[in-house]
Amino acid sequence: MNKMGTITGFTFKNKVKTKSFVVTTIVLALLISIGLNVPYFITLFNGGSGGGGTAGSNPVNIGLLSSGQPEVSEKLEKFSSAQGDQAYRFIAAGDKDEAALKADAESGLTDGYLKFEVAQGQEFPQPILYSTEEVSPQIIASIEAALQSVKLDVVVKDVLTAEQKELINTPVKVSEQSLSVDEGGSEAASENGMSPINYIVVYLMIILLFTSTMMTGNMIASEITAEKSSRIMEILITSVSPLSQMFGKIIGIFMVGLLQIGIFGAVVAGNVLLPHNRDVLSEFSLNLSDVNLAVIAYGLIFYILGYFLYAVMFAAIGSMVSRTEELGQAVLPITMLSLVSFYIAIFSISTPNILLLKVASFIPFTSPTAILVRIGAGVAPTWEIIVSLAILAVSILIFGWLAAKIYRTGVLMYGKRPTFKELFKAMRAYKI
Repeated sequence: MNKMGTITGFTFKNKVKTKSFVVTTIVLALLISIGLNVPYFITLFNGGSGGGGTAGSNPVNIGLLSSGQPEVSEKLEKFSSAQGDQAYRFIAAGDKDEAALKADAESGLTDGYLKFEVAQGQEFPQPILYSTEEVSPQIIASIEAALQSVKLDVVVKDVLTAEQKELINTPVKVSEQSLSVDEGGSEAASENGMSPINYIVVYLMIILLFTSTMMTGNMIASEITAEKSSRIMEILITSVSPLSQMFGKIIGIFMVGLLQIGIFGAVVAGNVLLPHNRDVLSEFSLNLSDVNLAVIAYGLIFYILGYFLYAVMFAAIGSMVSRTEELGQAVLPITMLSLVSFYIAIFSISTPNILLLKVASFIPFTSPTAILVRIGAGVAPTWEIIVSLAILAVSILIFGWLAAKIYRTGVLMYGKRPTFKELFKAMRAYKI
């Protein structure tokens, strides 16, 4: 156990000090920071122009051509002013004609003007917005909502009370729910997915599990292959048991992966807490208190178990390869398994109740990501989670034992890659 701890510590320190680890961590941290701040950069490049209608930019100034429709213009200006701070602002034109308002817009005093054209047979005029730059759809929608309220005032005049007008203007929202049938045959209403913040958490954890498994798994395989090809393994094998070597490297590189995840987590948290990013989160109605803690707790458990399952397989494959040039082809089957697990979860994230995802939740190679989607959506019963964990744990023991047998014989087999028959013959000579 002491020797395994020594190998774990040596592997961790050795990998953390390498240039590849430092450069990869810095580059990925920068890419994460840039990705999280893209909306803010777009705002800066737009010069905070009102036409974009972004949060924190100057409001769009729109002149009102009141000639011919003074009542509509006056009501519209009053309604807009009563709404408080908005992304746009109406400016009364007074006695100015259309030519004067156009000149104001071209000189930069305003961003455009709103004109009302009366069509024969219509009780309410047709509004037309003339602008120097393209106005964002959000601002157009706000102006249309204001016009809708003014239209009600103009058309019905004093027929309705203020309370009735307010009731008519209140939008009706439809909340969607699906009917699912549980295994007892009863029908129950449940959400057809997960909240936006939980969707993001599940999505990020799936990506994290896949990328971390691939990066650390290839580290393990390449570390073992490099030692074997340089003949250092012949010296190590005489002082430390193969089992201690294999699990020492697996745990050491697992700690490297955890360190990298911690760094990325700190980078994400630091960027999300920036003032301009907090505004973006509030616009999308994302509340961190809505995060399902069970998703994070189970996600960490399945991440650790999934890592060790793939890690022992990478270690076994690495011990069978004598040259690093052959490593990519040798680990291809494991890479394909990990890709299958990743794509099943990603493509099923919005349909967590499909049969494929249910079956994948009990297959050890795909369960870490598949069951996570179902936990996030709240459709995975507790017994399914326990059974999935049990199958995964038993699989780690079986594949760990098998990998130890392969590692014990493979690290001292040089030349061409051994066939399954040769490997099986050699494995029978050693007991783990």
